[in-house]
Amino acid sequence: MKGVVKHIVLAKFKEGVTKAEIEKLIKDYADLRNHIKQVKSFEWGTDVSIENLNQGFTHVFETTFATLEDRSAYVAHPAHVKFGAQLFPTLEKIIGIDFVPAPEP
Repeated sequence: MKGVVKHIVLAKFKEGVTKAEIEKLIKDYADLRNHIKQVKSFEWGTDVSIENLNQGFTHVFETTFATLEDRSAYVAHPAHVKFGAQLFPTLEKIIGIDFVPAPEP
């Protein structure tokens, strides 16, 4: 994975947030790639682990960028800021982490 930066978000939605609201938020999240040119790819899914280590987090989102500068441009982009303002009030917990994949040993 040479030349990429991964932006990972783990989300736990508040009790009472409906399935339809979550689906709309996911659609809007995915749509950011159509408005922010620095996004190379976007994937998401729900927890399917059998280890019971999710600590209540149910959704995972991964956005890929070519460079750290592209990631920074994404975070500051008005479309991302606007989306965050919609997403954060629906969340009980969130974790965000960015990393550059290390070369295989």
